[in-house]
This record gives sequence, structure tokens and C-alpha cells, in this order.
Amino acid sequence: QVQLVESGGGLVQAGGSLSLSCAASGSINRVNSMGWYRQAPGKQRELVAVITSGGSTNYASSVKGRFTISRDNAKNTVYLQMNSLKPEDTAVYYCNAFVTVLTDLRGYSYTYWGQGTQVTVSS
Repeated sequence: QVQLVESGGGLVQAGGSLSLSCAASGSINRVNSMGWYRQAPGKQRELVAVITSGGSTNYASSVKGRFTISRDNAKNTVYLQMNSLKPEDTAVYYCNAFVTVLTDLRGYSYTYWGQGTQVTVSS
């Protein structure tokens, strides 16, 4: 089993900053891409940012230039630094990881999700 444990989030005023982190643990052979998604009330979950094991990144246009995703491969941890936050960034943020596990000496890859952490930006 693989677990993703998120930390960070909270309440901040518009223009402020917050950081999130997410650590993957368990029977991991390899953590491939890692990313952050968010879901606001009444809306569908959407991609915020993703980073490959090699460090390539991709961002939603709404956060480009304000958010930075990074990772520590040795710790199987992904981070999201959020600056210049806006009220429309308010959502539950979910960590996501595409992980390869070994079963009977064969590798199988699955997508795992964190439990979600609330980010609230007041105007």
C-alpha cells in the first residue's frame, strides 16, 4: 500500500503565500509524476501543477507565475509554493502521485491521492 500525507494549507489574506507538502510512503519502487489538484465547492477537480521524476513541470494557466511545484526525490515528497494568492484559489488541494510498486517481482503503476487540505484565501 502507498500513502500520501499532505501538510500545509490554511487561511490567508489575498496577496499572501502558503506552502503545501506531500510525502509518499509505503511499498514504493518508484515515484513517477507527482502533482497537485484542487476542487472548489460546486466545481470539478482541476490540475494545478505536475512535476515529473526528471523535474519537468506543467502548470494550469491560472496559477502560472504565482505557484511553484518542486520535489525531493530522495524523500518522495512534492511541494507547492503558492504566492500572490487570490480568493479564487480557495479550494481543497489534493496531492497526486503515479507510483510503481513491485508485486511478485513485477512492477505495476497506480495513481494515488492524498486526503486533501483546505486552502482559503480571504479578500
